[in-house]
Amino acid sequence: MLTTRHGVRVLGASDLDAFQRLAAQDPVVNVFAAYRARTTNLEPRWLGGEVWGRFVDGELAAACHVGANLVPVQATPDDARVFAERALARGRTVTTIVGPEDAVRPFWETVAEAWGTPRDQRWGQPHLEIGCAPLVEPDPRVRTTSMADADVLYPACVAMYTEEVGISPEAGGGPDLYRARVHQLVSRGWSFARIDDGEVVFKAEVASLSPHAAQVQGVWVAPERRGQGLGVAGMAAVVDHVLRDLAPVVSLYVNDYNRAARRVYERVGFTRTATFATVMF
Repeated sequence: MLTTRHGVRVLGASDLDAFQRLAAQDPVVNVFAAYRARTTNLEPRWLGGEVWGRFVDGELAAACHVGANLVPVQATPDDARVFAERALARGRTVTTIVGPEDAVRPFWETVAEAWGTPRDQRWGQPHLEIGCAPLVEPDPRVRTTSMADADVLYPACVAMYTEEVGISPEAGGGPDLYRARVHQLVSRGWSFARIDDGEVVFKAEVASLSPHAAQVQGVWVAPERRGQGLGVAGMAAVVDHVLRDLAPVVSLYVNDYNRAARRVYERVGFTRTATFATVMF
């Protein structure tokens, strides 16, 4: 039964098939939400939050993942504003709003005054995809990491996160939570790195995975090794590994101002398919 305004309610396990059909309308862009739904069965206790659905004539028309990350799914600007009204009624519980810019922007414009000044706003982020062999030779020294690499890998993950986000991932909750996340990705075979003489010089991880796509995050080259082509050959190797072992498409999104990274992805063969935006608190 619809119990809230504008046909919006919290989704549950019985809505999983409808949600997956919705996400499949753009399965690569929606890989994060599809992954979270598949691994939690849309149960709030596993989500650490909720997924809201907006129904039109009894059919699920749009959704919004509301956990640590708030992510619109197939949401029009009108859907986004409706979800924002619901979010205002409960107050801000999320640390990041991220997703297609045409939904993130109207959501943010609706909640901005009440939710206060964010730590950062990143608009116009190119969303990129590749579903074929990379255009350049993969680095043969980039490999799937193992738990034996964890102690070497962890400082590189902290350095990447701190450089990208502007705060340490160890802030607030301490190192244990972030270390557990790194170990989780390694144990799943979703972590890739080149390690030279005990030092990580390139790394990247798959953060979300569905039958349709893998979303890559955490791409990093050691500062003293930048400008040597490690990023291009390393990303080519990641694409090669993922297409062979995990998913038929590799996706990611990148800050529009990061011209060096955008050149790397272009050389590897990624093409732009959408525009994302991120608001961080």
